[in-house]
Amino acid sequence: MTNTDDLAKVLIYSRPECHLCEKAIERLVGLHDEGYRFELHEVDIESNELLLRRHLERIPVIEIDGIVASELVYDDAAVRARLDTVGAWPT
Repeated sequence: MTNTDDLAKVLIYSRPECHLCEKAIERLVGLHDEGYRFELHEVDIESNELLLRRHLERIPVIEIDGIVASELVYDDAAVRARLDTVGAWPT
């Protein structure tokens, strides 16, 4: 059993009906299916006015352990590089 405290934390800031966000989530789930080890959490920016103002023009924003790895257009190479950096490489 894996201790979730040891896993990288991946946050994706998104909003409902955002096509780019849906694609980014699909790709993140695909990385997880490839064996990358991380916790994935989706944050709806419409749930908080500050988040909405901060991220509206940038979504989807993907943070890995608190560092932005990709924004606006999903950057697979940057996300993989950040996951590798935090030790979440495929098993």
